[in-house]
Amino acid sequence: MDAADVEAVAAQLGRAPRGLRAVAHRCPCGLPDVVETAPRLDDGSPFPTLYYLTCPRATGAVSTLEASGLMRQMQDRLAADAGLAASYRRAHEEYLAVRERVEAVPEIAGVSAGGMPDRVKCLHVLVAHALAAGPGVNPLGDEALALLPPWWTGGPCVTGPAAAEPG
Repeated sequence: MDAADVEAVAAQLGRAPRGLRAVAHRCPCGLPDVVETAPRLDDGSPFPTLYYLTCPRATGAVSTLEASGLMRQMQDRLAADAGLAASYRRAHEEYLAVRERVEAVPEIAGVSAGGMPDRVKCLHVLVAHALAAGPGVNPLGDEALALLPPWWTGGPCVTGPAAAEPG
């Protein structure tokens, strides 16, 4: 990652980012909105969350979805719909395969994020995965993403050199 992206992510998070590897997705405003993190942080701690949603506007919009009860509805559908459950399991397996290619961390082997493959626990992670992997990989992440308002329409969420040149 270049210095401007690291600066933008730090401003988005309000703290120094940990374990940054790459920008996994860019907001239409040009700034990172999802980063890829290392499966093992610099201090040696395992970190299962490969994709991390950084844009505060996107994060706020996802928090609103979580508060609406959407996760409970998704969880109920996951239990009742074998096709959805199979697609969600494939998303989990894809997530693990990508993370394993970055670094194998035995302590988190088989553990993805967001509750996958059997639960819906964090829409932030599912949306981040959907943005990073693209449409059709994480069905519940895609659904949540489709429900979000266009968080980028107000311009960049942070200002400074990193926000000066979109895309």
